[in-house]
Amino acid sequence: MNLTSPFSLALATIVGLSLFGVPVGYAMIGGSVLYLYLKGMDMGAAAEQLLNGTYSSFLLLAIPLFILAAAFMSSGSVLDRLLRFCNAIVGRFPGGLAQVNVLQSIVFASMSGSALADAAGSGKLMQAMMTKDGRYTRSFAAALSAVSAVIGPILPPSIPLVLYALVSGTSIGFLFIAGVLPGLLLGAVQMVLIHALAKRRGFPLEEPVPLREMPRITRDAFPALMLPVILLGCLYSGITTPTEAAGLAAAYALLISTVLYRSLRWGEVYRALATSARVSVSIGVLIAGAMVFNYVITSENIPRTLSTMLSGLDMSPVGFLLLVNLLLLVLGAFLEGSTIILVILPVLLPTAVALGIDPVHFGVVCVLNIMLGLVTPPYGLLLFMMTRIAGITMRELLADVVPFLAVMLAALAVVTLWPGFVLWLPRLSGYTG
Repeated sequence: MNLTSPFSLALATIVGLSLFGVPVGYAMIGGSVLYLYLKGMDMGAAAEQLLNGTYSSFLLLAIPLFILAAAFMSSGSVLDRLLRFCNAIVGRFPGGLAQVNVLQSIVFASMSGSALADAAGSGKLMQAMMTKDGRYTRSFAAALSAVSAVIGPILPPSIPLVLYALVSGTSIGFLFIAGVLPGLLLGAVQMVLIHALAKRRGFPLEEPVPLREMPRITRDAFPALMLPVILLGCLYSGITTPTEAAGLAAAYALLISTVLYRSLRWGEVYRALATSARVSVSIGVLIAGAMVFNYVITSENIPRTLSTMLSGLDMSPVGFLLLVNLLLLVLGAFLEGSTIILVILPVLLPTAVALGIDPVHFGVVCVLNIMLGLVTPPYGLLLFMMTRIAGITMRELLADVVPFLAVMLAALAVVTLWPGFVLWLPRLSGYTG
């Protein structure tokens, strides 16, 4: 590569601005504008691509609505009811509170779709609960909160899968349902490992919840537990589009939080709206920057060049997926997940399709890789977040993260090498891929 070419200078500008703390979205816009200037191209192309990327997609409206639903459902009363329900289900097993941590991540997946949001919200709460009275070490609780938060973005509604649908043109409904079994598999391998560690380390047992209490606990949590049922039911029955389903989820979350549970005051509703707006704007800027930079990548003919190069290697679909796994695990340890989806995957997708890899399967494999990157040393974002929350060193955290990372990589291998596992539910729902 010519280090003085417009594309090389644009890349250097993006990296340099990012290192100086400029948000990645703005850095990509700045580098792309520099590329257009150096190439003598119409500078208005940047604004055109930016507007096309953020305002022409009805699907993108689902992201702020899912974020808003999560904000409404994160009130204390709702969280308490759901945690009591999780404790009643798995708290009696070895490593009870640790098992609750994993199950609550599966349950709360229907309310966030973001690993970082899960770790900062319910994960922070579980960190405090697990370390109370010294029942679990701070490093183990932090490691478990980090790895269990990875489950959320695999299960619907998943913001990363929405972004993949945007860049690939794949059905968001089929992507959502394709993520169900891989997400549950991640939870299952984590719970099995906790069971084994509980026997070896002597984790404390929680007091079993009497069976006579189960109907009351389930009844209290039932309205919140119905959110994913309503969301998926509307999607797969064809009653609503994904964006309309997201709006319905936000309205339902507001209704049960303010009217049924009465756990959300109107002042808190305003704060939830403001928080979701800030998060949505940051994601919107990132998407806009990625769309402009993707225009630069297309202008350089990089996707076709890469596809031709890989085709020349006579690579099998399995070999290509293993290469993608390695690439995304490395990138995920350094880059923010949304950036990878919006910038890197559009380059890889044409080759995957040319090799006969199903785009729904490819999307789930890629998103699972990217989420694992959040807990992959040395720079996984969830690792840094949990060291701050728990007040521990990275070395202490990694000692407890590594066993979980090993079993999650085994789950990734199953998802990668067995497409039928991922596509079984979508095909039951009418997917013909």
